[in-house]
Amino acid sequence: MNVLLLIALVLSSLFLVRQSYEHRRLFAQLERAKFTARKLDADLQHLQAEREAEATNLRVEQLARERLQMRPITPAVTLGTAPAPSATPAASAASQP
Repeated sequence: MNVLLLIALVLSSLFLVRQSYEHRRLFAQLERAKFTARKLDADLQHLQAEREAEATNLRVEQLARERLQMRPITPAVTLGTAPAPSATPAASAASQP
């Protein structure tokens, strides 16, 4: 009977040690995941702030001038279209009697 109780005691002790080790391993993994989540959240906030800074009107205008060589519209650079002639001179001469 004593041998049976001794075997049960050893087995339950080994089980307890294994469970304690598993708990510590899972807790460490959870802490690493929390740290990664906090880091990713900080990166997300940084990227959102960058996106908002890049999307301002002044930044868009600056990029349009520098990269696309665009310039503001003024009457001096605005091209107009002439009205289309109703008939060519040869056609109007041929229609007169």
